Amino acid sequence: MTDFWDAAKVELRKKLDPKHVMPAPQGKYGSYIMGWHAIAEANRIFGEDGWSYSLDSIQLTNASLVDGKHHIGYMAQVTVSVGDTRRGDIGHGQGHGRSEGDAHDSAVKEAVTDALKRALRTYGNPFGLALYDKSQSNVGLDVPQEVLDALAGAETPDSLKTVWTANKKWQSHPEFLAAKNRRKAELMN
Repeated sequence: MTDFWDAAKVELRKKLDPKHVMPAPQGKYGSYIMGWHAIAEANRIFGEDGWSYSLDSIQLTNASLVDGKHHIGYMAQVTVSVGDTRRGDIGHGQGHGRSEGDAHDSAVKEAVTDALKRALRTYGNPFGLALYDKSQSNVGLDVPQEVLDALAGAETPDSLKTVWTANKKWQSHPEFLAAKNRRKAELMN
């Protein structure tokens, strides 16, 4: 199990790729990630059979009929299990529609998905934890390990310059700059 967590921790410490961040819906507060993305990340990081979740409770919070349209709300409590860890949270969902059944269905799905995303978020940035920091300093792109390895493997100042030139995309990234400067200092000694 130690190897499992060692590998997972590397991924959990990575930044949240901004292409997966959705802007807050009109009238709501806060950016978010989609439910499918949270599940895909859990499958990628923990493996399809390395995690699971359970619906602990679901509760109707509101129901009204206004001008022939049903407005339904549910609160769900979910627990996510990864190895020996258990993390839980709650979520809320709203459903609206002319069909009462469709409104209930939509509200339940949204509540469960919201609770699942909130429980997964406790595992790290790739699940949206980075969005809870107002500075969102952990939303961005991590320098790929092979690029950092190329910097570390540069044997001469000229080969370091070649790696630098070949990776223009990362030249302003603090992690890339720090790695380049470390290797340059090592080569100068």
